Amino acid sequence: MINQSDNVVKLNSINRRMFILAIAKITILGGIVSRLFFLQIKENKKYLTLSDKNRIREWKLPPVRGDFQDYFGNIIAGNFEAYQLHLIPEQVDNFKYTINRIKNILELSNKEFQKILKRKNEIKPWETLIVADNLNWENFSKINNNLYDLNGVKPIISISRNYPYKGNYTHILGYVSQANENDILSSEIIKEKFVQGLKVGKTGLEKSFEHNLIGTNSIERYEVNAYGRRVSQLAFQEGDKGKTVKLTVDTKIQKLANELLIDQAGSICVMDIFTGHIIAMHSSPSFDPNAFVFGISQDEWQLIRNNPMKPLINKSISGNYSPGSTIKPIVALSALENGIVNPNFTVHCRGHKHPLELYGQTYHCWKKEGHGYVNMKEAMKQSCDSYFYEVARRLGVDKLSETAKKFGLGKKVFNDLFGNEKNGLVPNTEWKKNVIGRNWLLGETIITGIGQGYIQTTPIQLCLMTAQIANGGHKIYPKLVIDDNLSFENDKFISLVNSKKHIKFIQEAMFSSTNEIRGTSYKSRIDDPKYQFAGKTGTAQVKRITDRDRELDLKTSEIPYEERDHALYVAFGPYKNPRYALSILIEHGGSGGSNAAPLAKKLFKEIVDRHEIRKNFETKKYLNI
Repeated sequence: MINQSDNVVKLNSINRRMFILAIAKITILGGIVSRLFFLQIKENKKYLTLSDKNRIREWKLPPVRGDFQDYFGNIIAGNFEAYQLHLIPEQVDNFKYTINRIKNILELSNKEFQKILKRKNEIKPWETLIVADNLNWENFSKINNNLYDLNGVKPIISISRNYPYKGNYTHILGYVSQANENDILSSEIIKEKFVQGLKVGKTGLEKSFEHNLIGTNSIERYEVNAYGRRVSQLAFQEGDKGKTVKLTVDTKIQKLANELLIDQAGSICVMDIFTGHIIAMHSSPSFDPNAFVFGISQDEWQLIRNNPMKPLINKSISGNYSPGSTIKPIVALSALENGIVNPNFTVHCRGHKHPLELYGQTYHCWKKEGHGYVNMKEAMKQSCDSYFYEVARRLGVDKLSETAKKFGLGKKVFNDLFGNEKNGLVPNTEWKKNVIGRNWLLGETIITGIGQGYIQTTPIQLCLMTAQIANGGHKIYPKLVIDDNLSFENDKFISLVNSKKHIKFIQEAMFSSTNEIRGTSYKSRIDDPKYQFAGKTGTAQVKRITDRDRELDLKTSEIPYEERDHALYVAFGPYKNPRYALSILIEHGGSGGSNAAPLAKKLFKEIVDRHEIRKNFETKKYLNI
């Protein structure tokens, strides 16, 4: 029998347990209430922000690139709407399923599909994968119609680069392509504005003016559901388009230069002899820069890269060539300026049978039967090598070098505007001693006098040289880009000559070379004074001519292409009131008189006709200010 004291003990024990349990419940409930109060009241702003971060996404778009315009305001590098397909791998529930669905919808080849998978492996899971960067409208519509089954996939209407004139401006403008690691590391601005798909300048003015052209990013904010799918757009902050860069080039002249050099390797440069404006600067062959915008295929790249005519080289500023006889106006001018000879100085040219012999070397004139007795004007007109051998011998290479450099040879024309412009080379005795470690030889002076040997020039330098002869020997500062905020250095008329009559004589001699019988470019003359021009031919050897070569006397077409001479021509016009100068180079084109000079005839007709249009445009522009 259980006594009463046992019942009391049990009851007390139960009461204690109930009390402890109640205390525990109260403590737990109090903790929960306290925590809820802390989260809801004290930490409200923090967790509201975190919630918004999960609910609201921010999308940074590539900036809109600024345009390039020609002199008349025509867009020569602009933008167009490109339909793209993006996705972020970590936001896709089943990447394998999604990417295979995309493959089927877009009917991608296995090669294209593998490229996408490779790109996916090269980026971080939270970075944007560009599945397609230039969809046509049909495929873009298909993707939009199937979005219900493509979680995390984003069809995007983006802005991309377009070059409406294709290969006409390639070597001036360059091209853009997707920014790579080197671009990001080398530029803080590119790093700051980088998003997947950002296109940046790789060559030419696109690269030089990157910081002006790039613009600022647009920002899009939108709300997503629990699955990360976009529900609604909340805000859009539009970025600023990059600046417009205006060039001095006339597209019509630029296109004509392209047409004249079609299927040939070479360069045509045209310059205003007073303002220094570059009217045209074409290098041939060219290529379509649009091919690089979305990534060029390996096959296309190899075709361009392995082309023996080297389309990747901007021959106008990066091609170093012997100037040949186009240097003779400078040789003659230097001799006159230094008082070495006068215009009546005469040399007897007896051709191949009686060459100049010096220290065991023979120096021939190009004309087999010789030119007979010639003074300076006749020697220039007929491009007599024997005459200029003797003038160069008397002048010396150091005086010749000084004059040549004054007129723009041996130095970059555009300073640092292009990363690939070459200096060329105007040698002198000090240069050879310092660079080669040998003394200068008299025979080297003689061949320098006809534009052979060590001397190297670029086509744009020859154009500048000719422009400064044409304007009466005044220094000009070539310009390719118009900046209305800059004062033109051309206002400083610095004379490069001691005597105006010397430069006038050179102009007249160049006129005779083109417009008088026996002139080397006589067949390319224009009789109408409106279009009449003065010029100088040049034929630059690319290999030494042996006695056997002289005996064979082969036609240009019979010589292997890579062994043919380069054809050159420089000119200015209209002769009575000069305004424009040009240089023409045709690699392995043979004779300058036969192959380069005829192009000048077509060019000057177009250039002079366009002058009035250009002049009227300038007048209207200043009246509208």
